[in-house]
Amino acid sequence: MDKIWLAAYKQGTPATIDPECYRSLVTMFEESCTRYADRPAFANLGVTLSFRDLEKLSRDFSAYLLSLGLPSGERIALMMPNLLQYPVALFGALRSGLTVVNTNPLYTARELRHQLIDSGARCIVILENFAHVLSEVLPDTKLEHIIVTAVGDLASLPKRSVVNFVVRHVRRAVPAYQLPGAVSFRTALALGATLQFRPPAIAADDIAFLQYTGGTTGVAKGAMLTHRNMVANLLQIGAFWQHLIEPGREVMITPLPLYHIFCLTCNCLLFVHMGGLNVLITNPRDTRALVRELRSHRFTMITGVNTLYNSLLNEPEFARLDFSTLKLGAAGGMALHPSVAERWRG
Repeated sequence: MDKIWLAAYKQGTPATIDPECYRSLVTMFEESCTRYADRPAFANLGVTLSFRDLEKLSRDFSAYLLSLGLPSGERIALMMPNLLQYPVALFGALRSGLTVVNTNPLYTARELRHQLIDSGARCIVILENFAHVLSEVLPDTKLEHIIVTAVGDLASLPKRSVVNFVVRHVRRAVPAYQLPGAVSFRTALALGATLQFRPPAIAADDIAFLQYTGGTTGVAKGAMLTHRNMVANLLQIGAFWQHLIEPGREVMITPLPLYHIFCLTCNCLLFVHMGGLNVLITNPRDTRALVRELRSHRFTMITGVNTLYNSLLNEPEFARLDFSTLKLGAAGGMALHPSVAERWRG
Protein backbone atom coordinates (compact mmCIF):
# COMPACT_ATOMS: atom_id res chain seq x y z
CA MET A 1 0.00 0.00 0.00
CA ASP A 2 1.32 3.44 -0.90
CA LYS A 3 1.55 5.59 2.22
CA ILE A 4 0.49 8.76 0.46
CA TRP A 5 -0.17 10.53 3.78
CA LEU A 6 3.56 10.67 4.45
CA ALA A 7 3.84 13.40 1.82
CA ALA A 8 1.92 15.70 4.18
CA TYR A 9 4.37 15.16 7.06
CA LYS A 10 6.68 18.00 8.01
CA GLN A 11 10.27 17.28 6.98
CA GLY A 12 12.01 15.22 9.64
CA THR A 13 8.80 13.70 11.05
CA PRO A 14 9.32 9.94 11.43
CA ALA A 15 6.97 7.59 9.59
CA THR A 16 6.81 5.22 12.57
CA ILE A 17 7.14 5.20 16.34
CA ASP A 18 8.24 2.42 18.69
CA PRO A 19 5.47 1.73 21.24
CA GLU A 20 7.68 -0.93 22.83
CA CYS A 21 10.18 1.66 24.09
CA TYR A 22 8.17 1.84 27.34
CA ARG A 23 6.65 -1.20 28.98
CA SER A 24 3.83 0.95 30.35
CA LEU A 25 2.79 4.49 31.17
CA VAL A 26 4.20 3.84 34.62
CA THR A 27 7.65 3.13 33.19
CA MET A 28 7.46 6.38 31.21
CA PHE A 29 6.28 8.32 34.26
CA GLU A 30 8.97 7.01 36.59
CA GLU A 31 11.73 7.64 34.06
CA SER A 32 10.55 11.23 33.58
CA CYS A 33 10.36 11.81 37.33
CA THR A 34 14.00 10.75 37.59
CA ARG A 35 15.20 12.66 34.52
CA TYR A 36 13.37 15.90 35.33
CA ALA A 37 13.19 15.60 39.12
CA ASP A 38 13.81 19.27 39.87
CA ARG A 39 11.76 20.65 36.99
CA PRO A 40 8.19 21.90 37.58
CA ALA A 41 5.55 19.40 36.46
CA PHE A 42 2.13 20.84 37.36
CA ALA A 43 0.98 24.23 38.63
CA ASN A 44 -2.45 25.26 39.89
CA LEU A 45 -3.84 27.97 42.15
CA GLY A 46 -0.39 29.36 42.84
CA VAL A 47 1.11 26.00 43.86
CA THR A 48 3.72 24.15 41.79
CA LEU A 49 4.65 20.47 42.05
CA SER A 50 8.04 19.39 40.75
CA PHE A 51 8.49 15.99 39.16
CA ARG A 52 10.12 14.92 42.44
CA ASP A 53 7.03 16.07 44.36
CA LEU A 54 4.74 14.30 41.91
CA GLU A 55 6.65 11.04 42.22
CA LYS A 56 6.50 11.17 46.02
CA LEU A 57 2.83 12.10 46.27
CA SER A 58 1.75 9.54 43.67
CA ARG A 59 3.86 6.92 45.44
CA ASP A 60 2.10 7.67 48.74
CA PHE A 61 -1.32 7.59 47.10
CA SER A 62 -0.49 4.35 45.33
CA ALA A 63 0.65 2.77 48.60
CA TYR A 64 -2.67 3.73 50.16
CA LEU A 65 -4.64 2.25 47.24
CA LEU A 66 -2.65 -0.97 47.42
CA SER A 67 -3.44 -1.22 51.14
CA LEU A 68 -7.15 -1.38 50.24
CA GLY A 69 -6.59 -4.76 48.62
CA LEU A 70 -7.82 -3.69 45.19
CA PRO A 71 -6.51 -6.21 42.64
CA SER A 72 -4.71 -5.20 39.44
CA GLY A 73 -7.18 -4.14 36.78
CA GLU A 74 -9.81 -3.00 39.28
CA ARG A 75 -11.54 0.22 38.25
CA ILE A 76 -11.07 3.54 40.04
CA ALA A 77 -13.12 6.59 39.06
CA LEU A 78 -11.56 10.06 39.15
CA MET A 79 -14.19 12.80 39.36
CA MET A 80 -12.64 16.25 39.58
CA PRO A 81 -11.71 19.24 37.41
CA ASN A 82 -8.12 20.32 36.70
CA LEU A 83 -6.51 20.36 40.12
CA LEU A 84 -3.12 19.13 41.35
CA GLN A 85 -4.93 16.21 42.94
CA TYR A 86 -5.77 14.85 39.49
CA PRO A 87 -2.23 13.93 38.33
CA VAL A 88 -1.37 12.67 41.81
CA ALA A 89 -4.42 10.37 41.82
CA LEU A 90 -3.97 9.44 38.17
CA PHE A 91 -0.37 8.28 38.41
CA GLY A 92 -0.96 6.81 41.86
CA ALA A 93 -3.75 4.67 40.42
CA LEU A 94 -1.71 3.62 37.38
CA ARG A 95 1.24 2.69 39.59
CA SER A 96 -1.16 0.50 41.58
CA GLY A 97 -2.10 -1.42 38.44
CA LEU A 98 -5.64 -0.02 38.50
CA THR A 99 -7.78 0.98 35.53
CA VAL A 100 -8.70 4.66 35.57
CA VAL A 101 -12.29 5.65 34.78
CA ASN A 102 -12.26 9.37 34.02
CA THR A 103 -15.56 10.86 35.20
CA ASN A 104 -16.96 14.25 34.26
CA PRO A 105 -17.59 16.17 37.52
CA LEU A 106 -20.55 17.92 35.86
CA TYR A 107 -22.42 14.66 35.34
CA THR A 108 -26.02 14.54 36.44
CA ALA A 109 -27.04 11.80 38.85
CA ARG A 110 -28.42 9.77 35.92
CA GLU A 111 -25.17 10.04 33.94
CA LEU A 112 -23.00 9.27 36.97
CA ARG A 113 -25.12 6.29 37.95
CA HIS A 114 -24.78 4.81 34.47
CA GLN A 115 -21.01 5.22 34.32
CA LEU A 116 -20.32 3.85 37.78
CA ILE A 117 -22.60 0.85 37.25
CA ASP A 118 -21.34 0.16 33.73
CA SER A 119 -17.65 0.41 34.72
CA GLY A 120 -18.08 -1.53 37.95
CA ALA A 121 -15.79 0.93 39.74
CA ARG A 122 -15.08 -0.02 43.34
CA CYS A 123 -13.16 3.12 44.27
CA ILE A 124 -13.60 6.81 43.51
CA VAL A 125 -11.68 10.03 44.11
CA ILE A 126 -14.10 12.96 44.04
CA LEU A 127 -13.96 16.69 44.65
CA GLU A 128 -16.25 17.59 47.56
CA ASN A 129 -18.11 20.12 45.40
CA PHE A 130 -19.72 17.20 43.54
CA ALA A 131 -20.03 14.70 46.38
CA HIS A 132 -23.76 15.42 46.77
CA VAL A 133 -24.37 13.88 43.34
CA LEU A 134 -22.44 10.77 44.31
CA SER A 135 -24.37 10.44 47.57
CA GLU A 136 -27.58 10.30 45.53
CA VAL A 137 -26.48 7.34 43.41
CA LEU A 138 -24.13 5.54 45.81
CA PRO A 139 -26.59 2.77 46.83
CA ASP A 140 -26.89 1.67 43.20
CA THR A 141 -23.15 1.24 42.64
CA LYS A 142 -20.40 -1.20 43.62
CA LEU A 143 -18.29 1.50 45.25
CA GLU A 144 -16.53 0.34 48.41
CA HIS A 145 -13.90 3.06 48.82
CA ILE A 146 -14.57 6.81 48.56
CA ILE A 147 -11.81 9.41 48.76
CA VAL A 148 -12.96 13.02 49.00
CA THR A 149 -10.73 15.98 48.23
CA ALA A 150 -11.13 19.73 48.63
CA VAL A 151 -9.95 22.36 46.15
CA GLY A 152 -7.01 23.57 48.24
CA ASP A 153 -5.84 20.21 49.58
CA LEU A 154 -2.36 20.32 48.04
CA ALA A 155 -1.60 23.90 49.06
CA SER A 156 0.39 24.50 52.23
CA LEU A 157 -0.97 26.25 55.30
CA PRO A 158 -2.39 28.83 55.70
CA LYS A 159 -3.37 29.01 52.03
CA ARG A 160 -5.04 25.59 52.13
CA SER A 161 -7.37 26.66 54.93
CA VAL A 162 -8.18 29.98 53.28
CA VAL A 163 -8.97 28.44 49.88
CA ASN A 164 -11.14 25.70 51.33
CA PHE A 165 -12.97 28.15 53.61
CA VAL A 166 -13.75 30.46 50.68
CA VAL A 167 -15.00 27.60 48.50
CA ARG A 168 -17.16 26.14 51.25
CA HIS A 169 -18.48 29.18 53.12
CA VAL A 170 -18.07 32.25 50.92
CA ARG A 171 -18.88 30.83 47.50
CA ARG A 172 -21.05 28.09 49.06
CA ALA A 173 -19.88 25.75 46.33
CA VAL A 174 -20.06 22.55 48.39
CA PRO A 175 -23.66 21.33 48.80
CA ALA A 176 -24.36 19.12 51.79
CA TYR A 177 -23.72 15.42 51.27
CA GLN A 178 -23.59 12.15 53.17
CA LEU A 179 -20.89 9.61 52.25
CA PRO A 180 -20.40 7.33 55.26
CA GLY A 181 -16.89 5.90 55.54
CA ALA A 182 -15.35 8.35 53.08
CA VAL A 183 -11.65 9.15 53.58
CA SER A 184 -10.12 12.54 52.89
CA PHE A 185 -7.46 12.81 50.19
CA ARG A 186 -4.95 14.22 52.64
CA THR A 187 -5.59 11.34 55.05
CA ALA A 188 -5.00 8.84 52.23
CA LEU A 189 -1.67 10.52 51.41
CA ALA A 190 -0.62 10.59 55.06
CA LEU A 191 -1.47 6.92 55.55
CA GLY A 192 0.27 5.95 52.32
CA ALA A 193 3.44 7.74 53.38
CA THR A 194 3.73 5.33 56.33
CA LEU A 195 3.33 2.18 54.20
CA GLN A 196 5.78 0.12 52.21
CA PHE A 197 5.37 0.51 48.47
CA ARG A 198 5.16 -2.79 46.64
CA PRO A 199 3.75 -1.98 43.19
CA PRO A 200 2.54 -4.77 40.94
CA ALA A 201 4.11 -5.63 37.60
CA ILE A 202 2.30 -3.86 34.78
CA ALA A 203 2.27 -5.17 31.22
CA ALA A 204 1.80 -3.28 27.96
CA ASP A 205 -1.53 -5.01 27.32
CA ASP A 206 -2.98 -4.18 30.74
CA ILE A 207 -5.90 -1.75 30.56
CA ALA A 208 -4.87 1.73 31.71
CA PHE A 209 -8.15 3.57 31.05
CA LEU A 210 -11.79 2.77 30.62
CA GLN A 211 -12.51 6.02 28.80
CA TYR A 212 -16.17 6.88 28.28
CA THR A 213 -17.54 8.47 25.12
CA GLY A 214 -19.78 11.50 25.17
CA GLY A 215 -22.90 9.40 24.63
CA THR A 216 -24.04 11.38 21.58
CA THR A 217 -25.40 8.19 19.96
CA GLY A 218 -27.01 6.81 23.10
CA VAL A 219 -25.61 6.04 26.54
CA ALA A 220 -21.90 6.65 27.09
CA LYS A 221 -19.72 3.63 26.29
CA GLY A 222 -16.37 2.74 27.85
CA ALA A 223 -13.43 2.32 25.47
CA MET A 224 -10.69 0.03 26.78
CA LEU A 225 -7.28 1.69 26.33
CA THR A 226 -4.17 -0.30 27.19
CA HIS A 227 -0.86 1.06 28.39
CA ARG A 228 0.52 0.28 24.95
CA ASN A 229 -2.32 2.23 23.30
CA MET A 230 -1.56 5.30 25.37
CA VAL A 231 2.22 5.07 24.99
CA ALA A 232 1.74 4.85 21.21
CA ASN A 233 -0.58 7.86 21.21
CA LEU A 234 1.71 10.13 23.18
CA LEU A 235 4.71 9.10 21.06
CA GLN A 236 2.75 9.83 17.87
CA ILE A 237 1.83 13.33 19.04
CA GLY A 238 5.38 13.88 20.25
CA ALA A 239 6.69 12.90 16.82
CA PHE A 240 4.47 15.47 15.08
CA TRP A 241 5.44 18.22 17.53
CA GLN A 242 9.10 17.25 17.91
CA HIS A 243 10.30 20.31 15.96
CA LEU A 244 8.54 22.51 18.55
CA ILE A 245 9.15 20.72 21.84
CA GLU A 246 12.33 21.30 23.80
CA PRO A 247 12.39 18.63 26.54
CA GLY A 248 12.35 20.06 30.03
CA ARG A 249 11.64 23.60 28.83
CA GLU A 250 8.02 23.90 27.72
CA VAL A 251 5.17 25.58 29.60
CA MET A 252 1.81 24.19 28.46
CA ILE A 253 -1.40 25.98 29.40
CA THR A 254 -4.02 23.32 30.19
CA PRO A 255 -7.54 24.78 30.26
CA LEU A 256 -9.33 21.75 28.83
CA PRO A 257 -10.34 19.04 31.31
CA LEU A 258 -7.79 16.29 31.90
CA TYR A 259 -10.63 13.78 32.12
CA HIS A 260 -11.14 14.20 28.36
CA ILE A 261 -8.90 12.05 26.18
CA PHE A 262 -7.59 14.96 24.07
CA CYS A 263 -6.14 16.91 26.99
CA LEU A 264 -5.20 13.77 28.91
CA THR A 265 -2.95 12.67 26.03
CA CYS A 266 -1.76 15.92 24.44
CA ASN A 267 -1.17 17.82 27.68
CA CYS A 268 -0.85 15.54 30.69
CA LEU A 269 0.85 12.42 29.36
CA LEU A 270 2.90 13.99 26.57
CA PHE A 271 4.36 16.76 28.68
CA VAL A 272 5.11 14.45 31.58
CA HIS A 273 7.04 12.43 29.01
CA MET A 274 8.76 15.60 27.74
CA GLY A 275 9.45 17.10 31.15
CA GLY A 276 7.22 20.12 30.56
CA LEU A 277 5.11 22.16 32.95
CA ASN A 278 1.32 21.82 32.77
CA VAL A 279 -0.40 24.94 34.11
CA LEU A 280 -3.79 23.58 35.16
CA ILE A 281 -6.79 25.86 34.71
CA THR A 282 -9.61 24.76 36.99
CA ASN A 283 -12.36 26.97 35.54
CA PRO A 284 -11.62 27.99 31.94
CA ARG A 285 -15.06 29.59 31.61
CA ASP A 286 -13.79 32.44 33.78
CA THR A 287 -11.84 34.05 30.96
CA ARG A 288 -10.75 37.05 33.05
CA ALA A 289 -9.14 34.76 35.60
CA LEU A 290 -7.63 32.69 32.78
CA VAL A 291 -6.04 35.80 31.26
CA ARG A 292 -4.62 36.73 34.68
CA GLU A 293 -3.10 33.26 34.91
CA LEU A 294 -1.63 33.54 31.42
CA ARG A 295 0.01 36.81 32.45
CA SER A 296 1.86 34.93 35.21
CA HIS A 297 3.65 32.51 32.88
CA ARG A 298 6.03 32.64 29.94
CA PHE A 299 3.89 30.02 28.24
CA THR A 300 5.04 28.29 25.08
CA MET A 301 2.00 26.15 24.20
CA ILE A 302 -1.74 26.01 24.76
CA THR A 303 -4.54 23.65 23.79
CA GLY A 304 -8.18 24.61 23.53
CA VAL A 305 -11.45 24.30 21.68
CA ASN A 306 -13.12 26.78 19.35
CA THR A 307 -15.37 28.27 22.05
CA LEU A 308 -12.44 28.81 24.42
CA TYR A 309 -10.26 30.49 21.80
CA ASN A 310 -13.17 32.70 20.73
CA SER A 311 -13.85 33.72 24.34
CA LEU A 312 -10.20 34.63 24.90
CA LEU A 313 -10.08 36.69 21.72
CA ASN A 314 -13.09 38.67 22.95
CA GLU A 315 -11.49 39.36 26.34
CA PRO A 316 -10.01 42.91 26.19
CA GLU A 317 -6.95 42.13 28.32
CA PHE A 318 -6.02 39.11 26.21
CA ALA A 319 -4.53 41.22 23.42
CA ARG A 320 -2.16 42.83 25.91
CA LEU A 321 -0.48 39.55 26.86
CA ASP A 322 3.09 38.72 25.86
CA PHE A 323 2.97 36.05 23.16
CA SER A 324 6.67 36.19 22.29
CA THR A 325 7.33 32.66 23.61
CA LEU A 326 4.22 31.01 22.19
CA LYS A 327 5.08 28.25 19.71
CA LEU A 328 1.90 26.21 19.47
CA GLY A 329 -1.83 26.67 19.79
CA ALA A 330 -3.61 23.36 19.21
CA ALA A 331 -7.36 22.81 18.89
CA GLY A 332 -9.42 19.65 19.30
CA GLY A 333 -12.76 18.35 20.44
CA MET A 334 -14.70 20.31 17.82
CA ALA A 335 -14.05 22.08 14.54
CA LEU A 336 -11.99 25.26 14.78
CA HIS A 337 -13.84 28.00 12.93
CA PRO A 338 -11.68 29.61 10.19
CA SER A 339 -12.45 33.12 11.46
CA VAL A 340 -11.30 32.22 14.97
CA ALA A 341 -8.13 30.61 13.61
CA GLU A 342 -7.40 33.70 11.51
CA ARG A 343 -7.89 36.08 14.44
CA TRP A 344 -5.65 33.88 16.58
CA ARG A 345 -2.87 33.99 14.01
CA GLY A 346 -3.20 37.73 13.80
